[in-house]
Amino acid sequence: MRTPKDRIRQAVSFEAIGLMLVIPLGSFIFGFSLESFGILGAIGASMATGWNYLYNLLFDRALKRWRGSTRKTLGLRIIHALVFELGLMIAFLPVVAWWLEIGLIEALVIDAAFVVFYLIYTFVFTWCYDTLFPDPDARAPTTEVDSADDGLAAEVRQ
Repeated sequence: MRTPKDRIRQAVSFEAIGLMLVIPLGSFIFGFSLESFGILGAIGASMATGWNYLYNLLFDRALKRWRGSTRKTLGLRIIHALVFELGLMIAFLPVVAWWLEIGLIEALVIDAAFVVFYLIYTFVFTWCYDTLFPDPDARAPTTEVDSADDGLAAEVRQ
């Protein structure tokens, strides 16, 4: 499993790169100032950094217990990203409404846009991070389920 130092590097780099992308994009799309959207982004990043660390720790522990390895197949990567974003969306919605002084429906639209952005970004970032900084516990598939998932991933790549 990953070390605490590696998990911190992963969470901090995830949020820093994400903010550099989402603040100008969100400010432009939704018409809020860079300052307002930047502070909202910083609040969200703070919430997400803590959630990122805890969620990945729990996910890896569950994966290690369930499968004997922290290796993620394509299907597990999709589940990983979806559950991460859902948990964060639920916590972030009232913050968006409060900070931007808007109604919950408007906040839901902005929160959903954050989710779409970060869902794609989470998938891509985690895959790149795992490639650049491989988890020592991630090893070749050992079960038929792993092999079947890898076969599906190979078909998707073709």
